[in-house]
Amino acid sequence: MRRIRYHSYGGPEALALEEAPVPAPKAGQVLIAAEAIGANFVDTQLRRGMAQAELYPRPLPRSLTGDVVGTVEAVGPDTDPALVGRRVAAACEDAFCDFAVADARWLVPVPDGLDAGTAGVLPMVAPVALSVLRAGRLARGETVLVHCAAGAIGHLVVQLAKLLGAGTVVATASTAPKLEFARAHGADIGVDYTDEDWPEQVRTAAPGGVDVVLDAAGGEILRRSLDVLAPYGRLVAYGAASGELGSVPVTDLFALRSVTGFSLIAARAADAEQARQDLAELTEYAVQGLLRAAVHAWLPLTETSEAHRLLESRAQLGRVLVVP
Repeated sequence: MRRIRYHSYGGPEALALEEAPVPAPKAGQVLIAAEAIGANFVDTQLRRGMAQAELYPRPLPRSLTGDVVGTVEAVGPDTDPALVGRRVAAACEDAFCDFAVADARWLVPVPDGLDAGTAGVLPMVAPVALSVLRAGRLARGETVLVHCAAGAIGHLVVQLAKLLGAGTVVATASTAPKLEFARAHGADIGVDYTDEDWPEQVRTAAPGGVDVVLDAAGGEILRRSLDVLAPYGRLVAYGAASGELGSVPVTDLFALRSVTGFSLIAARAADAEQARQDLAELTEYAVQGLLRAAVHAWLPLTETSEAHRLLESRAQLGRVLVVP
């Protein structure tokens, strides 16, 4: 089979198409014949060897993570044989290949008629979007600030915030088309975070401050987001698209503000049953058409480097998918 790996850190050109044997699933695993693969922005940072790589230590050569939609071809020992032949979606560690191995515990059955783009957000992207809202303890009628609102996770956060009863959703993005995209997916107000006065624009939109900030940018965006929180406001940090994780002085929290972080891996370890309920809830939203995943581009596996260039350009609206 074909797979994508990189043997040294660098730009998209570091990604190499290789031939490899089809992997054999181990106990508790399944083998999926891939139909579509969702690319993750974090892999562009890991590929460049940026600081975030310290959070996800893996030796070179490295594979790319991704969300795989496809059909179960085989199962490992002690794994339900009835899974063979089923169309599923799964988050995979070695995703960019013709056949991917996945943990059977976190497979998402794909209902009939659900498109691959929407099915592909169910294993990881949509659960993150839902969970960060819950980590922020969003209450009905509250104001939410969503950074990176035109991205793969961000545009789902906007939709889910509305589904969960947010009163006002303020979306930030870096271009007018991205802000229009966020509004098309449910945002009430759009703010360009490249404007130096973006916090003032947010405060104008929400004079009392925002109740929940969901930040996947990190760095200076995270630090300045504290200033727009209302008393008892909550900030949830779950990414570092800026390339810097950022930090918050403890004294900044004395103004009745709180900051928490979120990791899907940690959440599943802490409460697996809740995580499974979330998958079922999100699948139902998708089936009902209440959760829509936008696909910016479909590219062949041989053009995975181009998928990474798109992600790094920050020009994409929604997801970038690769087809084996």
